[in-house]
Amino acid sequence: MSAETIAPFLRNAWYVAAWPEEIGGEPLARTIMNQPIVLFRDAGGRAAALEDRCCHRGAPLTHGSVVAEGIQCGYHGLVYDRAGRCVRIPGQERIAGEARVRSYPVVERQQFVWIWMGDPAATDEDAILDFPYHDQPDRWPHRRAMFRIAANYMMMMDNLMDLSHLGYLHARTIGGSGLAHSTAEMTVERRPTGVLLTREMHGMPPPPTFVKAVGFEGPIDRRQEFEYVAPSAVLQWASAVDTGKDLKDESDPGGFRNRLFHGATPETESSFHYFWSAAIGYRTDEPQAVDEFFQEVHATFLEDKAIMEAQQARIALEPDRELVAIRADNAVVAARRHLRRLLDEEGAVQSIAAE
Repeated sequence: MSAETIAPFLRNAWYVAAWPEEIGGEPLARTIMNQPIVLFRDAGGRAAALEDRCCHRGAPLTHGSVVAEGIQCGYHGLVYDRAGRCVRIPGQERIAGEARVRSYPVVERQQFVWIWMGDPAATDEDAILDFPYHDQPDRWPHRRAMFRIAANYMMMMDNLMDLSHLGYLHARTIGGSGLAHSTAEMTVERRPTGVLLTREMHGMPPPPTFVKAVGFEGPIDRRQEFEYVAPSAVLQWASAVDTGKDLKDESDPGGFRNRLFHGATPETESSFHYFWSAAIGYRTDEPQAVDEFFQEVHATFLEDKAIMEAQQARIALEPDRELVAIRADNAVVAARRHLRRLLDEEGAVQSIAAE
């Protein structure tokens, strides 16, 4: 398998910039695609994103403060509105038109703050993925978090689209039998926005997390759906039931069901911000149930973080060395090919624009 281990950035796309609660009364610094960004809320509570660099002396705006008009540089007091225009210079009435910084389109929806890093003229809010479950706390209570991971962002997509590692890396939590995962029934479906991986396993021992959640006592059947939505998100739905029951029956009170969101926002070529949320579809009237599941998943994802950072360090020693493909890589290869097509299309558009 020719592994493009350092995947380039697709710029004309939406990425998660922050969880809404991260942006408050203080400037939030976040690097995305090597670009230092400052996130803040204006007087109306609307999220905004500007380049983190004052146009006067280049000082980071995150060293400043949020004020009524927008954000004030902490060095000489210049104030910028959410569009990046300088609207106040202490001791000076006239403000030149070039006194501005770059702004980035931001959309807050379904408890995500999305950012567009590419051509503002190409912004398409209809292209933001749909994940309504954050807004359904009675049916899908959830918790969420973010890690910084020192690896290329597509390593997370690879990790999620090849689940044969679950029985080995995550044996203490969500994994279960390594052999069952390696021999799972798999289908890979190409979609306009990416790739859908579906896996089923039958008659396997329940992993510890599942036993804690719903008290399984005997063998279970499992179904997993992982949808890669380019460039860097995976939507997960999973269920488990006592062997022989209907895996798609969400009304079964003894079943285990969850929905997870995974978003990998590139920070640099070798690091990314991992935004994830975990929602449960069982014991939904028990707040401790979602807290317990969150803690189990949190521990699991720290295991992913550790292996990906170690993987990145090894690959960096010989970045051009090819990796060997196995049966479980079908969805990984399909996802990488989908991203490559989008990158090629974006590059072709940029070449035409430059002519």
